[in-house]
Amino acid sequence: MLFVNFFLQNSNGNARRGVLETANGKVETPAFMPIGTQGAVKGGIEPRDLREIGAEMMLANTFHLHLRPGEETIEKLGGIQKFSGWNSPLLTDSGGFQVFSLAAIRKITDEGVRFRAPTDGREVFFTPEKVMRIEHALGADIIMAFDECPPYPAEKSQVEHAVRRTTDWAKKCKVEHDRLVQESRKDQVLFGIVQGGVFPELRRQSAEELLELNFSGMAIGGLSVGEPNENMYEMCEFLAPILPTQKPRYLMGVGTPIDIIEAVSRGIDMFDCVLPTRNGRHGKAYTSKGETNILLARYEQDNNPIDEECSCPVCTRYTRAFLRHLFKSGEILGMRLLSLHNLAFYQSLMRNIRNAISCNTFWEFRRNAIAAFGQGKKECSSSEKS
Repeated sequence: MLFVNFFLQNSNGNARRGVLETANGKVETPAFMPIGTQGAVKGGIEPRDLREIGAEMMLANTFHLHLRPGEETIEKLGGIQKFSGWNSPLLTDSGGFQVFSLAAIRKITDEGVRFRAPTDGREVFFTPEKVMRIEHALGADIIMAFDECPPYPAEKSQVEHAVRRTTDWAKKCKVEHDRLVQESRKDQVLFGIVQGGVFPELRRQSAEELLELNFSGMAIGGLSVGEPNENMYEMCEFLAPILPTQKPRYLMGVGTPIDIIEAVSRGIDMFDCVLPTRNGRHGKAYTSKGETNILLARYEQDNNPIDEECSCPVCTRYTRAFLRHLFKSGEILGMRLLSLHNLAFYQSLMRNIRNAISCNTFWEFRRNAIAAFGQGKKECSSSEKS
């Protein structure tokens, strides 16, 4: 079971903090989940690194783990937490977004999705029931229903079909999940995924249909797929009064620090995104003063840490000059360290958000963060040669 307790401060608008208690520990929200696609976070980040920076929940990818090494192998080896060494709360997605990204090699029907595995070319058929069996075998604390994620832009009729199919698949997922819970473990919980693109009436339809199924939490999918940020914020704000107050709300695949802050202000509790590690592998660092690029020439002899206000393992041990040297030398360590710093920054961001909500200073925090990252983006676009 998932025990949820949320605390809403009226002076913070829809921003709220809470605690999720899972079979493998508790998670304070708003929370950011590092992405462990294959059961490991990219950039050489170990579970002990995640624990050191304060991460409480990780996300793993059902689609990729099914293809390699397979859920049967993971189940035999004790489940995804034991297999990966992450003995803390874990969420598995359903593969819906990955299927969406395979547009050229997949076929969607009302029964499911048939596609060619990008690993070895074999044919795979995902049905809602099969996805539930895969996720149960993987053994995560929170699992996601199988959905259809329409592209952006898309005709309204295409999004309508995706909403209908997502609801139909959600019903099948719920039936199969309930059956599997009765047969095996009792502590996995299932979240539904609201679709509907940027059409408010379709978002309302999707949410209301899914609410009838009484999922343990609700996710918002199909955003951050190319639409303007304003559309994403609008959909979150629109859904806030529709989604249950005492169930967690998860905005999938989001995002930048500002996106997270804006979504929190609209009542969102959970986030995941590849940006901290992806950008870290390319030399981009998140700091309390905004974003910067460690490859800039001005860092060649800079003896300061990436962020003087950061106490992460990287900032307490290494200088900007050394990190720039690692990147310039092609040393893998540079990618690992910057990825770790960025993940630590995101965890610090979430702690600061939670503290601001508790102290009724969230709006001031939001204003200062937007100012800092506006300046940071300007800095990153500098024409200074690296």
